[in-house]
Amino acid sequence: MNELSSYVVSPLREGGISLYRGSGDGLAPILLVAAGEALPERLEHEHALKDELDADWAARPVTLTHHDGRMTLVLEDPGGVPLDRLLGQPLDVSHFLRIAIPLAVALRRVHERGLIHKDIKPANILVDDAASGGVWLTGFGIASRLPREHQAPAPPEVIAGTLAYMSPEQTGRMNRSVDSRSDLYSLGVTFYEMLTGALPFTAADPMEWVHCHIARQPVPPHERVVNVPGSLSAIVMRLLAKTAEERYQTAAGVEADLRSCLAEWEAHGQIEPFPLGGCDVSDRLLIPEKLYGREREINALLASFDRVVATGTLELVLVSGYSGIGKSSVVNELHKALVPPRGLFASGKFDQYKRDIPYATLAQAIQSLVRSLLSQSEAELGHWRASLIDALGPNGQLMVNLVPELELVIGKQPPVADLPPQDAQNRFQIVFRRFLAVFARREHPLALFLDDLQWLDAATLNLVEHLVTHPEVRHLLLVGAYRDNEVGPAHPLLRTLEAIRKAGARVAEIVLAPLGLDDVGQLVADALHCEPGRVRPLAQLVQEKTGGNPFFAIQFFTALAEEGLLAFDPITRAWQWNMDRIRARSYTDNVVDLMVGKLKRLSSTTQEALKQLACLGNVAPTATFARPTRLRITTVPSASTP
Repeated sequence: MNELSSYVVSPLREGGISLYRGSGDGLAPILLVAAGEALPERLEHEHALKDELDADWAARPVTLTHHDGRMTLVLEDPGGVPLDRLLGQPLDVSHFLRIAIPLAVALRRVHERGLIHKDIKPANILVDDAASGGVWLTGFGIASRLPREHQAPAPPEVIAGTLAYMSPEQTGRMNRSVDSRSDLYSLGVTFYEMLTGALPFTAADPMEWVHCHIARQPVPPHERVVNVPGSLSAIVMRLLAKTAEERYQTAAGVEADLRSCLAEWEAHGQIEPFPLGGCDVSDRLLIPEKLYGREREINALLASFDRVVATGTLELVLVSGYSGIGKSSVVNELHKALVPPRGLFASGKFDQYKRDIPYATLAQAIQSLVRSLLSQSEAELGHWRASLIDALGPNGQLMVNLVPELELVIGKQPPVADLPPQDAQNRFQIVFRRFLAVFARREHPLALFLDDLQWLDAATLNLVEHLVTHPEVRHLLLVGAYRDNEVGPAHPLLRTLEAIRKAGARVAEIVLAPLGLDDVGQLVADALHCEPGRVRPLAQLVQEKTGGNPFFAIQFFTALAEEGLLAFDPITRAWQWNMDRIRARSYTDNVVDLMVGKLKRLSSTTQEALKQLACLGNVAPTATFARPTRLRITTVPSASTP
């Protein structure tokens, strides 16, 4: 293409990622996207998607270069202006529909390409409603090719995306994955702003934005602006549902309802109420991520956390059950409850083959807390630094040995004196207790989750007993999960728990049983978008084969779809299956055999990669396995269950 110096450049958007329009005599018009120092990888990612983006609905990347000392992505210029330039006051109904319908079409096309945009907002939407009526999307720098991905509960300041438009699950506080329906929530925020001239929420800081999205209900648009038809308001509110299952499931469903509104408006000058979602059926099998049959257990866990917040005391909660029964999923329901009191969450998972490494799992948990500090402003980091240095005194090196990143917060520490083994253990327990107290405070209580306690090491077990029985430890909810079928009467964990109880500590136990037929039936019915009565025979088969184990039930159910025994009929727009064909397949009743079969269907390259990954334990940074060889990795299911 022509040298960028030949273009006259004018700004369209400035900030962390800036957008400019370039024009010149005889030159093809272009857009320039320039990234700040911390964001060049987003431009590289967007450029890598150029073959998957279409000029009909996206500003397509042309090349990646440097301009004026900054990495710059050159895009084809489709015309139009950023939608945010048209906002600030309500759009009239005709104007709204002229933009909203092609915008829904553009998002439908994105999802048909297997992409999730993850940053739908007016600044990333180009509108040419004065001429062609076209709408094009930009800002694909964090788009995902995965049909579903998990967002960890990172500090809101570092979550990729824009907080004002972010779906509840994208905040990492909902115990739900991000999929194409997350874009539909962001589309709902955009529609809300178009109709009312304002965002559905206002917030003073990042955590308040998170709280708004996961807990607050917006005022319906027609209550803020009297000229907004009730049907348009209802469409927006459906898009803004807190859980993905209650939203529109497809952009095509949104498009169809908006076209109905346009037809009514053009014919009658008003829009009569009508049933929404008549064409909103997805041909992809999405297993709902809500938890079935766990209301009592979740309420018990949340009640323990509420007591920690209210009284400042420490509580220990033990969650037990078979592998795949949903222990981690129940515990992760805490994320939403942590937001209002600005609570912190840290978790670690014991490894069957690392039981000889003392405190390794605690280090994994604490590492996430320390890394969250490094993302904060210098003023906030200074506050944490002072508190940590005061708490650790001359023994800071002990915690740096446990979590090396801590040195980036508190600086170089003096060496600690050598002590006899028992004295050294006592000193470490005291130092760790004081360290933990910096994070577990009234203004931000801490939930610490230790998974797979059946494999914990002796040193960590002693430390847990010290924490739970020590009166100075406050504002802490300690949650442990274990497989009760692997913890017999002689297991050290049970002996320590007995000692903890005798010391008068508060211990709550939550035992997870298999799901009943009604719960499995509701899961199947929700996944297939039909009444429980229609799927009853299929649900009974799933229950028989899996014994009500949620993980096994989901894997068995998805295996039916993968093998074509459960398929979406585009004519009836409903899921179909044949019970005789399914029974004739003689599926195993053993989850191990089922998973082995699924793994064998993967390519040999992927199987080899998984073998190497398995050698790294249950957690490993991407760089660790990317260093020796570059392998194409296919994701496989984890044991997280609804």
